[in-house]
This record gives sequence, structure tokens and C-alpha cells, in this order.
Amino acid sequence: MHDNETKHAESATRLGNGANWSRRRFLQAMGLGAIGSATASSFLRNIALADENGEKPNVLFIAIDDLNDWLGCYGGHPQAYSPNIDKLAENGVLFENAQCQAPICTPSRASLLSGRYPSTSGLYFLHPNYRDASTLEDMTTLPQYFMENGYRSYGVGKIFHTGSDPHSFHEYGGTLGGFGPYPEEKISFPTGHPLWDWGAFPDNDEDMPDYKVTEWALDKLKEEPDEPFFLGVGYWRPHVPMYAPPKWFDMFPLDEIVLPPAWEEDFEDIPQYAVDLTHGAAAPRHQEVLDLNEWEHAVQSYLACVAFVDYYVGKVLDALAASPYADNTYIMLWSDHGFHLGEKLRWGKRSLWEESARSPLIIAGPDVVKGARCKRPVGMIDLYPTLVDLCGLPEREELEGNSLRPLLEDPNAEWEQPALTTFGPNNHSLRSERFRYISYADGSEELYDHDNDTHERTNLASNPDYRDVIDDMRQWLPEINREEVEGSGGSDSPIFEDPNPY
Repeated sequence: MHDNETKHAESATRLGNGANWSRRRFLQAMGLGAIGSATASSFLRNIALADENGEKPNVLFIAIDDLNDWLGCYGGHPQAYSPNIDKLAENGVLFENAQCQAPICTPSRASLLSGRYPSTSGLYFLHPNYRDASTLEDMTTLPQYFMENGYRSYGVGKIFHTGSDPHSFHEYGGTLGGFGPYPEEKISFPTGHPLWDWGAFPDNDEDMPDYKVTEWALDKLKEEPDEPFFLGVGYWRPHVPMYAPPKWFDMFPLDEIVLPPAWEEDFEDIPQYAVDLTHGAAAPRHQEVLDLNEWEHAVQSYLACVAFVDYYVGKVLDALAASPYADNTYIMLWSDHGFHLGEKLRWGKRSLWEESARSPLIIAGPDVVKGARCKRPVGMIDLYPTLVDLCGLPEREELEGNSLRPLLEDPNAEWEQPALTTFGPNNHSLRSERFRYISYADGSEELYDHDNDTHERTNLASNPDYRDVIDDMRQWLPEINREEVEGSGGSDSPIFEDPNPY
């Protein structure tokens, strides 16, 4: 074992992820590539079955924009109502500790769909789009790879941040209205970016883009293509503007709204660089929301949007269950990042803290354990190699994530590393099963112990008792820290001001 591998092996227990050596490094040493002995046999079994039966499993790939853990199955808010997503969790594996690779839409989705970390591609912010980034323009996307391997690829709604990619889908149903529709005047937050608003609007579900996204997906599930299918269904809510028809607001009376926890002293022990980084965009300041007496209304709006989108996710799941594909389809439901609604005195995403970096992830399908919960730290970058593995496609060595198949078969299986999230060059968060470690470009740091501090209130980075933990975490920081890819429209300042930040 090389010295660096020995260091990783020694660090695993202290990081609290239950691993005792890097799975990938072990398998490479044994000459098995990225597939372990149990995983390899299961992988080969899937290929044999596909050859014998003449069919491969289908994929239903459901993306929900800006969804945090305010779901019944995650318990992130006591009033959350999401019976359909909860039912999906009962039939698959819920990942309690899944992390996005960037807490902002474009780089998060680009990372997931390319299998490249933002620190590798240099795509850190909203611009450029996927194919306009010189580091990604020729990178085969996840749905594109399925196209190249005999699948019929469909997409609708928000899969890429900007909607379609002509190389990724045989058929793309469009954005169908995107973040709209919009009232003539903002409802609740009169200043700031046009998208920052919330309230009951429009009157009918049929006017919402996500209704139309669902109808398009339902039509595709009625078809009977000759090939196996990849169906990407991208929902826009609960992204701002947090609009939904009034009936969804009626489920959460305003005078009964429970506010998330927030403490004025939360910023007393964090670096100034972190404050500047996370408050540089167009999201409202917490004090602005308080001054308008809109906190309860904004929370109500987010809960209403979650209930709304859950209903339409349920319609797609029910249609799949009633279809001929029910027993031969992998379902993967995910979000591109989390969302603050006052926690850490923050609104929106764009932070390296738990509320922004952590995302829901649920996977169900053939051979997947039902009703299980996995605490291992995983990333959305793992979804590409996971689907390649599950569907028996040729392995892609250039992918930087790891197949989650071992955890889908045994959620307590050993896992190799903390999950990496990046926001701008050289700003990284690493999440193990127990700790979150953040390293900023100016050398400042944060460390939180989630066994004792789930709200990340106490920064332990300067506590000498945790030096070993920090040293262990630092070994997992990316070796490549690419400068911003040309066309990003970024800034050398830690306060990234984007004229169109959503």
C-alpha cells in the first residue's frame, strides 16, 4: 500500500464514514477497476440477464429544483407534506447525507451530467452554459451516453440549467414556461431580483410549467419504444419565485407556520470571507425579510410549492407503476442543491453550509433495497457512474464519481470518502458521516461536528482537539483547482456579483 493510501486508510475511522480503506484504490490494486467482488458479480448478472431477455432496464430521472430536506421522509420541517416522494423512499434507498457538487444551478447540474467536479472543469457559476464551456463542450453527458448505448433518450423541463442540450435527447419537450408564470407586479418582496418573490399565484395548476412537464412525461410513459428509455423529468418548483395556486397555500395556514431555527450569533465565529462569499448575490438579506414581516409567508410559500411538486411527481410515479415498465425501471429522484429559508441568517443557496450543500436523493428499482436509509456521504457526481453500472453499460474511467450500487444493495456497506462541494475556485466543503469541513480560498476554515451540532452553530476549526480531523479532511481536497473557465463572467472578488444570478 502506498503512503498516501495508508493515510486515507488511517483517516477513514476518524472521519466517521465507516470505511477502512478506499474502495476504488482497493479494487484497482486487485485489478477489478471500479467494481468490487460483490458488485462485479451483480453487474455481470445484470449484463447476462439483459442479454438473455433482450432488454435493459429503463431509467426515470426526476430532478427537482432548489429542494432542501423539507420532505416528510427527511423530517426537515414538521409541516412538510410530500406523501408521494415519501412513498418512493419506502420503495428504495433514501440517502440522508447526499451532497451537491456546487450550491448553484449551472455548475451543480453540469457536474452531475458530465461526471466532472467543478474544480476539474472550472465551471463554478451560472455562466457559461454546458456546451459553451471549453472543458465540457465535448464531454459526453449522462443522457447522451445512454443514447450512444441503445437507449431512447427523452427530456422535459429543467434538466440542464438552460433546458435542452441537442446532443443529449432524441426528444426534448421544452422548458414549458420555466420559472413562470408571473403576476403583473411582485406579490411579497417588492425590491431585488425579479425572481425573488413568493405567494399564491396563479389560480390554477394548469397554468404552471410543472403541470405541463408532467403531462408531457405521462404521454411518453404511454408510448412503447422499441429501445429501453431514459426519461429525464425536470421540475421548476420550489425554485423562486415561490408561486403556487391558492389551494396549496390553504394546506398551511399562515398563523400556524413553524419557522426554521436561526440565531443572531451564528456569524460570530465564521471567517469574514465566508460572510462575503455567501452574501454577495441577489438573494434578500434576512433582515429585509423580517422588516417586511414576510418570514412566515415565505416559509408557507416554500411548503406550498413542495406539496405542489410532490403531487405531480406522484402522477408520474403512478403512471410508471401502471405501465409495462414498472418492474424494469430505475427511479432516481434528486435535487441540484438545498435552500436556506432564514437558517444561518441566509436566503437561497450559494453557501457551503448544510442547508445549501445537502440535497435529497432517493433511488429505487430492481435489486435495490426497499425502505432503507443510508448515512454514508455521497455526491450527485455519483449518479452518472451509478446508472452506468446499474444498466450494464460500458464503464467510463473518466468519471470522477463512484457507483452507489454497493449502498443500494447494503446501505451500511463501507464507503471510501467524504463528499465534496465547491463554490468558486478554491472554496471547498467536505462532508463525512460526522463532520463538515470547509476550506476557503484565503486559507480560513470551518469545522462542524454533526453528532453534537446539527445546525452548524459552533466552528471548531481553531480547537486543537480537532486538528487530526482537519488534517484528515485536507487530504481529500481536490488536487486540481482549475481557474474559472473562459466565459464564466465571474470575478476575482470573493463577493460574486452576477447580473442574472438565478
